[in-house]
Amino acid sequence: MLKTLIYENNIDDIINKLNSRKEDINKDVTKAVEDILKDIKQNGDKAVIKYAEKFDGFKIEKMEDIKVTEEEINAGIKNVGENFIRILNRAKDQITEFHKNQKGNSWNLFKENGVIMGQMVRPLERVCVYVPGGTASYPSTVLMNVIPARLAGVKEIIMITPVKENGKVPDSIIAAAEIAGVDIIYKIGGVQGIGAVAYGTETIKKVDKIVGPGNIYVATAKKQVYGLVDIDMIAGPSEVLVIADENSNPKYIAADLMSQAEHDKLSSSILITTDKTLSDKVNKEIERQIKGLSRKDIIEYSMKNFGASIIVENLDEAFAISNEIAPEHIEVLTEEPISKLPKIKNAGSIFLGENSPEPLGDYMSGTNHVLPTSGTAKFYSGLGVYDFVKYSSYSYYPRDILETFKDDVIEFANIEGLDAHANSIKVRFEE
Repeated sequence: MLKTLIYENNIDDIINKLNSRKEDINKDVTKAVEDILKDIKQNGDKAVIKYAEKFDGFKIEKMEDIKVTEEEINAGIKNVGENFIRILNRAKDQITEFHKNQKGNSWNLFKENGVIMGQMVRPLERVCVYVPGGTASYPSTVLMNVIPARLAGVKEIIMITPVKENGKVPDSIIAAAEIAGVDIIYKIGGVQGIGAVAYGTETIKKVDKIVGPGNIYVATAKKQVYGLVDIDMIAGPSEVLVIADENSNPKYIAADLMSQAEHDKLSSSILITTDKTLSDKVNKEIERQIKGLSRKDIIEYSMKNFGASIIVENLDEAFAISNEIAPEHIEVLTEEPISKLPKIKNAGSIFLGENSPEPLGDYMSGTNHVLPTSGTAKFYSGLGVYDFVKYSSYSYYPRDILETFKDDVIEFANIEGLDAHANSIKVRFEE
């Protein structure tokens, strides 16, 4: 199932292959998104109604119909059952316990000369969480996006999600939104949903930030409204990289690789190991375990086209390759995995040891599963509380201290050709 490669100091082909998974945004998509956004900006609710029916089949009689009601929320909670509510609350507790440690603090510095400097941390006022529609629903993604925003102190969290002709949001999504702390759920999605929350309409307030995954049209819309509002990241296909030695369990490795491959045909599952025999055993385990999996065809396509088993001389080579790939998820299934943590420079989320499989992180470990993909872990972080706050610096200078900086500031401004800057200082010391 996994193509076996012998590492020879060059992984460019692998990285190029992974980068080729990105969905190209062609001119037609870009133009279509531009036109819809322009219409939403100009015509507000009227345009939202038009596109909801055109793309989703949801006919809106009046704009009040797009808001999920209290009755629908109560019904959704009842329909999912007590056990799923228990699971959602347990996941919420885990996610909260992890993310509460990310809260930043305001600080100030009082110097002996009377100067005061500091930084204020303030939450964003209003945030939108986008939840995809379609055949699948992911309540875990609701928790992962909403809980950090709530911990940050965001005043209002709204959720938008497309619905079909029946105008029904999945019960599991409603339940997750209620438990996580969503204030309002609107039954709109797609480009029109992004435009509505980015520009604001007669019914929907403009937000400060949009987070959450979507298709190529939603991703393009988020890119186009960025700057007017903030966005989280543009997520690519999912990926996992497993580093293993001769003592690792091939059954576990095969299962973990397939757990990512089942996301979609563009997912990537890579094994890096010092043991060729282990690689062969993993392939045999994949062949055995895949027979009973419902998404067998997707897994096979993903592994054939974007999977690999890379054989290296030692673990230092393995971690060097991993750092170059910068995977969304990395599992370290070697002896003494915790001791290997310092070797990892670039990764979205790290799973140490055979009892910390990546799916635990998708649902229940507490770490966030909204992560950088396609090598962007070299410069992006997973979603966290810090994504929902902003930082403002401040300073106070007494006149006598400003005077000690006067000449240097004036000279600096003149060097840059900004004489009005220099004048701002000069006038404060004129007789």
